[in-house]
Amino acid sequence: MTSYSMIKVGNDYVVQANDKCILKVSSRRRAAQLISEATDLLNALAAVESPDIAPELPALRREPPEVS
Repeated sequence: MTSYSMIKVGNDYVVQANDKCILKVSSRRRAAQLISEATDLLNALAAVESPDIAPELPALRREPPEVS
């Protein structure tokens, strides 16, 4: 999972993901909002990719073709 944070640089705020600078904004509130949205999106993605929700094998077996 990605760890998000923000640091103040001059009059701006820099959003970081895993200690890597990814975005610079002028508002602390906007930086916090972006972190919240990114976390929500990653959590939603993890739920979609769960093997319990989407099994790898199909539910129905394919019948072999008839040869005449």
